[in-house]
Amino acid sequence: MAARHRSRRRALQVLFEWDQRRDTIDRAIQNYYDTLWSEEHETQPKPDRFMEELVRVTVQGVEAIDHRIEAKSANWRLERMPAVDRNILRLAIFELDRKEVPAPVIIDEALELARQFSGDESISFLNGVLDAINKETPEQKPADAQAI
Repeated sequence: MAARHRSRRRALQVLFEWDQRRDTIDRAIQNYYDTLWSEEHETQPKPDRFMEELVRVTVQGVEAIDHRIEAKSANWRLERMPAVDRNILRLAIFELDRKEVPAPVIIDEALELARQFSGDESISFLNGVLDAINKETPEQKPADAQAI
């Protein structure tokens, strides 16, 4: 499994816990590491810096991200969405805004997370919301194109 995909999967699990418990994000991250330690390793697992960055920055901007989700998800209030879907959207929107990874890759990763953790009906819903948000996000031009 690719390292970034594993980090995104971990980030989704941490955000899910944070969303359900409303504890601090640091506590949710520590709880996740404690689970890894007890279930997968006999020694303390190495920190996953990419996962930690994803969850911390997503939580910092969660109000703005949630507003965008609600604006693009007609007839769905955020609190009525399945928690897994809500957090997949949050992660993907953060990454879309960051523009370090091409949008199709981010959307594909989000849909793969939905296949793993959500239901089949969620895939088309998530795809529609992410496509709408991606269309509203201005593309970042390569440095060479900006100079022209």
